[in-house]
Amino acid sequence: MKKIVMIEDSKVLGTALSGALKVEGIEVFWAQNGVEGVSLAKAEKPDLILLDLMLPKLSGFEVCKLLKTDNDTWRIPVIIMSTLSDPESQERAKEAGADYFIPKPYDLDDTLNEIKKHLK
Repeated sequence: MKKIVMIEDSKVLGTALSGALKVEGIEVFWAQNGVEGVSLAKAEKPDLILLDLMLPKLSGFEVCKLLKTDNDTWRIPVIIMSTLSDPESQERAKEAGADYFIPKPYDLDDTLNEIKKHLK
């Protein structure tokens, strides 16, 4: 079974997405702030990390940078999902090491397809 760490502070979005992923047979571990997310990613060593940019305690940019410079987590693909979708934010996410960027609001089917692509 594939596993994903989702770092998302919105209960509504997190619940909807984790439910959809579980239906697809994917195990989801959910953190609601950046500090918790880094710890969870290091502990679980998931197949993929879904990361919001606007998070309490540590921004998604900082989380991505920390994960991509850590020996245990640098290989794990990171997909950013954020309302901060202006070109500057997308460039900052790329510089932090993000593998892909999905602007919010997102289409659930398209998002699930993109997640599945990165899980292979």
